[in-house]
Amino acid sequence: MKAFKSGIALAFGILVATASVAHAEPDVDGIWLRGDGNAKVRIAPCGDDLCATNLWIKDTSGGEAVGDRLVMDVKPSGDMLSGTAFDAKRNMSYKIHISVSGASLSTKGCVIGGLVCKTVSWTKSSE
Repeated sequence: MKAFKSGIALAFGILVATASVAHAEPDVDGIWLRGDGNAKVRIAPCGDDLCATNLWIKDTSGGEAVGDRLVMDVKPSGDMLSGTAFDAKRNMSYKIHISVSGASLSTKGCVIGGLVCKTVSWTKSSE
């Protein structure tokens, strides 16, 4: 469960824009601060996918480290982005939903067919 929480945290760093983003898609490209104050991530295109990379981690006891990357394959779905996220460090895949409202981002990651989910709030960094 600890690995799941750490992976989800990175996933929501998650959190999602690509070079070919449709105009109505949420714009998640940039640097985001996790609501619990434990992480700062950069979300940016990486090939055909979107990557969330840890830039700073306050508490590394959960296994998170600077440089950890979550690769997300997401598509527009209503007013959010939905798809899958892969955490290579933990060899885990998640269903992910990302929504943006101004400078706030919310990510929801689920495993085990949606039976176990976690939602994380993020704030856009001024950096």
